[in-house]
Amino acid sequence: MISNVTGSFDKFTAAVETTDEKFETSHITFSAEVASITTKNEQRDGHLKSPEFFDVAKFPTISFVSTKFEKISDKEFTLSGDMTIHGVTKNIRLHVEHGGVILAHGNTRTGFNVEGKINRRDFGLTWHSITEAGSVVLGDEVNIMACIQFIKQD
Repeated sequence: MISNVTGSFDKFTAAVETTDEKFETSHITFSAEVASITTKNEQRDGHLKSPEFFDVAKFPTISFVSTKFEKISDKEFTLSGDMTIHGVTKNIRLHVEHGGVILAHGNTRTGFNVEGKINRRDFGLTWHSITEAGSVVLGDEVNIMACIQFIKQD
């Protein structure tokens, strides 16, 4: 564990349902197809999809459903919700920065930056390996980062 590896999901959906532009009553959902994971390394991606790790045949999606969206300041929120990974659901908290609401190209748009951390072992992702020198190959902490833009639907 000498550096961070980044990855993303190429196939996902996200939605925000709210009654106004303050977003305090928002209901937020996210779902990703685990088989679409990419770390830009085919061998690693194959291992992540295997039964040793995500086991995409048995657990094809990762999902998040919000339970609370708390305003901290004009542009900051704490997002709480149920994250399901590998068949295990845990309540997590994420930090959200709201970039604002604009009218662009005939659509009302809003943007959010979302950050947080989870422990992969909390979700049953327990694979590990030790190097010849006794170092851990894979850490337990996973950073979550998303930059998301939504377009208002009527």
